[in-house]
Amino acid sequence: MTTRTEVYTLNMGPQHPGTHGVLRVILELDGETVVSATPELGYLHRGIEKLAESRTYAQIIPYTDRLDYLAAMNTNLGYCQAVEKLATIEVPERAEYLRVIMAELGRIASHLIFLASIAIDLGGTTGMMYAFRDRERILDLFDAACGARMTFNYIRIGGVMADVDEAFLGGARTFLADFPAIMDEYHGLISGNEIFYYRLKDSSVVGRERALALGLTGPCLRAAGVDVDLRRDEPYGIYDRFSFKVPVGEKGDNWDRYIVRMEEMEESASIVAQALGALPDGPVMAKVPKILKPPPGEVYHRVENPRGELGFYIVSDGSTKPYRFHVRRPSFQNLLAVDELCRGGKIADVVAALATLDPVMGEVDC
Repeated sequence: MTTRTEVYTLNMGPQHPGTHGVLRVILELDGETVVSATPELGYLHRGIEKLAESRTYAQIIPYTDRLDYLAAMNTNLGYCQAVEKLATIEVPERAEYLRVIMAELGRIASHLIFLASIAIDLGGTTGMMYAFRDRERILDLFDAACGARMTFNYIRIGGVMADVDEAFLGGARTFLADFPAIMDEYHGLISGNEIFYYRLKDSSVVGRERALALGLTGPCLRAAGVDVDLRRDEPYGIYDRFSFKVPVGEKGDNWDRYIVRMEEMEESASIVAQALGALPDGPVMAKVPKILKPPPGEVYHRVENPRGELGFYIVSDGSTKPYRFHVRRPSFQNLLAVDELCRGGKIADVVAALATLDPVMGEVDC
């Protein structure tokens, strides 16, 4: 009797816990070996870009909260700065510092979700609980600043919605004081775990040239050895006033994508400390018309979000609403690498590869 094997299809997701939201990955398998992996998007399409073209510029801000809902502060910032560039609005100094504090705390909170996700995806329940525990401390700070814990809507066109009080500043300083011990705990529990290390090291490699060709961005691109960070290379806001290191990986495997984000959290904590130390007094909001009418023209503004380059392209016809509104989303770009990351590997490694891409589906199909 002859034994014959055939390639077969397996749908991973959209409900699989390792697919990070409403993502389906169509796997072609030869036994346990992945022949191809095709991400299928579209389960969450909400038409935000089209909706934005029927809203005033201020009314669009809440929609940006819902793009990358794990980094709403950062996404708010990118949109508001795009409109400010279009309408030539100058933001007060104190508001600029508060924006940096919120954006970098948002980066840490987002990377903690990445840490929690990859821990649980590889079977580490304790690691997930620790990361959520520490993220709660940042959410408490955001709650104190704007009364929300997820869709923050704190950053506004021309500044921020309200000033912070001493309780917020004290809480932020306490968190930063505790942060080195928090990172030590993660490295002891997760990074130093032999099983975790060997599940990530040398798997799902995408090198420098392929990362550039695929259009990868953010930590996924830096992990492949590409030294690029918009905060340093094209500083927006007041980022040129802060000193920080851009972590870069060596070969672009799962381990590099993990360790780059761990180091980025430490750099973000350093930026927040610098911003708190230099926080000036003064107003937190510029004088902006309630109904904004930017002059006719177009703008593209990009910022370094936790998942990579986030860009807003806006065309103004001089009315109260954008004529055209488009978002360049980092998660969408990074998902283009799914097939390359998974092909030739084992089915168990697909979950690890998806975890290190760290997609948020809210911004993928908007």
